[in-house]
Amino acid sequence: MSTMVYPREERLEKLSQEEIISNTKLVIQGLEALKNEHNSILHSLLETIKCLKKDEEANLVHEKSNLLRKSVEMIELGLGEAQVMMALSSHLNAVESEKQKLRAQVRRLCQENQWLRDELANTQQKLQKSEQSVAQLEEEKKHLEFMNQLKKYDEDVSPTEEKDGEPPKDSLDDLFPNDEEEHGPGMQQQHNSAAVAAAQQGGYEIPARLRTLHNLVIQYASQGRYEVAVPLCKQALEDLEKTSGHDHPDVATMLNILALVYRDQNKYKEAAHLLNDALSIREKTLGKDHPAVAATLNNLAVLYGKRGKYKEAEPLCKRALEIREKVLGKDHPDVAKQLNNLALLCQNQGKYEEVEYYYCRALEIYQCRLGPDDPNVAKTKNNLASCYLKQGKYKEAEVLYKEILT
Repeated sequence: MSTMVYPREERLEKLSQEEIISNTKLVIQGLEALKNEHNSILHSLLETIKCLKKDEEANLVHEKSNLLRKSVEMIELGLGEAQVMMALSSHLNAVESEKQKLRAQVRRLCQENQWLRDELANTQQKLQKSEQSVAQLEEEKKHLEFMNQLKKYDEDVSPTEEKDGEPPKDSLDDLFPNDEEEHGPGMQQQHNSAAVAAAQQGGYEIPARLRTLHNLVIQYASQGRYEVAVPLCKQALEDLEKTSGHDHPDVATMLNILALVYRDQNKYKEAAHLLNDALSIREKTLGKDHPAVAATLNNLAVLYGKRGKYKEAEPLCKRALEIREKVLGKDHPDVAKQLNNLALLCQNQGKYEEVEYYYCRALEIYQCRLGPDDPNVAKTKNNLASCYLKQGKYKEAEVLYKEILT
């Protein structure tokens, strides 16, 4: 009977879950049929026992009925096991269904997590753009404040300026910085825009009617807005030439400013042409030994230096030095600045003896006139120490570096 209900163990291992369930259902159906058959037979035997009168025959029927009862019990046991298997299969299906639901939830959570990450990235980008907008607005605010200051400056001219009319000094003497542009094959661009440095051009004071336009050129050039600065400067230059003629010191001043704006844009040919024109005008109108002529010579030397033409720049720088020594005296700080420029030009040509001489002179002037704690003293010492290092004079360089640190 057991061989009818259960399949062989060899085949059982190879059956899938669906096949096991299908076979179990067939077994249940067979067992139900067998149970019903046995019950009918047992019922007929019990009826027969009631009709029989002989003891032997009754005993035989009793034995058969007992065997049938045992068979029915086994059948019921098989049915119970089969039903347990069916219940277990149903439970496994429910577990699998729950597992699929959990997997779907995990996928949904992963998608939501990715969506949240994308939203966070977009929010960060918007925040960055907002910060940039705020920074731009702050810059525009500073520019507007600067323009308001310019208006006040134009309206409230001090009595000292009107009375004395002293020409402002040319701050372009330091276009070869002391500590950053002494190395490399060419001279790099200075941190501060050259157009900003052009705010104080040597030789003549900017007329009141042109001062606002002049300051605007400087402001726009310092912000890198050359598309605005250049037309403004050209307009000022055109107005000056119409009212005062080409050979006028103010024209030379505006030529100098425009040249420095061009130099900031690496338009060296245009800048050189304008500076030579400004130099010619200043020599005609102011004389060859005027400080404004020295300023223009220095600007030309700087321009040649930036293009790597150190031999052409050196005589221009020396002539500017001679003029400043003659006009200002040999111990003036502006002379020391010119000496630094000349030393840097010589250093790029490998003339280290001349470099040491110029730096030592500049250092002596700064220490005597400005004091040992002036920043220019430390810068010049640093330049001289660098010169010593290139010559292998490590002890001398070490002494200077220690002095700078202390």
